[in-house]
Amino acid sequence: MKPLDGLNVLDFSQFLAGPSAALRLADMGARVIKIERPKTGDLGRQLYISNLALDGDSTLFHSINRNKQSFAADLKNERDRQLVRELVAHADVMIQNFRPGVIERLGFDYESVCQDNPRLVYGEVTGYGKTGPWRDKPGQDLLAQALSGLPWLNGNADQPPLPFGLSVADLLAGAHLVQGILACLVRRGVTGRGGRVEVSLMESILDAQFELLTTFLNDGGKPPARSAVNNGNAYLGAPYGLYQTADGFLALAMGSVIRLGQLLGCSQLAAYADPKSWFERRDEIKSILAKHLKTHGTDHWLGILEPADVWCSDVFTWSRLVEHEAFKTLDMLQEVTCRDGSILRTTRCPIRIDGEIYKNGNGAPRVGQHTDDISEEFGLCAIHETKGI
Repeated sequence: MKPLDGLNVLDFSQFLAGPSAALRLADMGARVIKIERPKTGDLGRQLYISNLALDGDSTLFHSINRNKQSFAADLKNERDRQLVRELVAHADVMIQNFRPGVIERLGFDYESVCQDNPRLVYGEVTGYGKTGPWRDKPGQDLLAQALSGLPWLNGNADQPPLPFGLSVADLLAGAHLVQGILACLVRRGVTGRGGRVEVSLMESILDAQFELLTTFLNDGGKPPARSAVNNGNAYLGAPYGLYQTADGFLALAMGSVIRLGQLLGCSQLAAYADPKSWFERRDEIKSILAKHLKTHGTDHWLGILEPADVWCSDVFTWSRLVEHEAFKTLDMLQEVTCRDGSILRTTRCPIRIDGEIYKNGNGAPRVGQHTDDISEEFGLCAIHETKGI
């Protein structure tokens, strides 16, 4: 058994943050039913990455909606709303990411649904919270990054602000939502009472910056100053960063500049004996290192630095990574079978419990693929006929 076997989750969410949270619950054994609008379904079905599609939907949709079921319902239709209310009454968890005010108009806000199911754990994702001047802004990852200050941490000093190349706000919000849901489920096991879990893209991306924001808040409000050379962290001194070598790249983390110079045979670094200079004069130090490291290949430098326990690493491409024995040992990939029989290679759940790796080969559902089966299982057809709706 998986830890969440027997748990019923209704996923009203779309795109990435909410569905990624529901995916993680499914990975750990929960049954996840997507509530989707008829015909078009989750808008994420048409949100393409590199125009790559499988079985009519985007690979993004397939990757975050595997191992789920789909129930089609028009939430603007009273008959469908009543059927979904019956599903909510049987659910353990509900997840939604509608803009503030929308879910209330549909009648599926927390106050409404918890009356029929006080044990329900209700999770919701917004872009910027449900109050304040940003409440109605689109909850989109790039926009949240832009407003959070995060892009001013990336790139070198002479570059414009640079966003992360990942939907980091969405993914963090999804992870935080799972944490809150699991916490409420633990509490429910003690008290029998459900609860409401609220996260936002903005709060999650601010939390991710807690180290650097704390420095800013306690250092006179000085803005982050990115290094002009190989910036790796605006608040860390040399040698922190990625450096080009004769045949690739080398990552250098924190460490003694003096000892590094001795190991690399770079005598110029001896001039920086004061550890304070490693931050105050980091661009000078990094420039010296950058020039010196180009004289030999990555393996040459690793052969010197790794035996000396210097924190360093090669810089892999994905092509090199997936062929490396270390990656293969992790057994991080799985194959998912799509509805048309095509195979999607994707990552698995990254969590091991009791030493077990969790994989599931069930692909993402078609819109409404399980509506009839779910209706029969929960007696929705009988409810439909009895109430005459």
